[in-house]
Amino acid sequence: MSIKGYLNLCLEFCENLEAHHQIEEIRVFPVLATRMPAFANHDKLIAQHKVIHKGLAKLESYAQNCLQGRTDLRWNELKGILDVFGTTIWEHLDDEVRQLGAEETHWSAHEMTRMPI
Repeated sequence: MSIKGYLNLCLEFCENLEAHHQIEEIRVFPVLATRMPAFANHDKLIAQHKVIHKGLAKLESYAQNCLQGRTDLRWNELKGILDVFGTTIWEHLDDEVRQLGAEETHWSAHEMTRMPI
């Protein structure tokens, strides 16, 4: 993959993860909260989203600056940006896996297909 392709992939990642979190906050968490207490008070998940989005904003800005020739890509700089929010992403994913695991299922398969998500 070319450097330009990689930087564009970084931008797509930022855009897709931001959209994913908006969908979770607006559509998914409220539905899950009706039967799952962990989602009724989703302050921790939202706080994690905020930390992640600060990092995504830095990543997006850095990738755009590199693509537009305003700065040269420096891998150690890019890694530093990712490291700032990387731990939070992994913690967030672990929390969601635990909260959404099969042992936490509160809906039938039929109900899942009818969720307005």
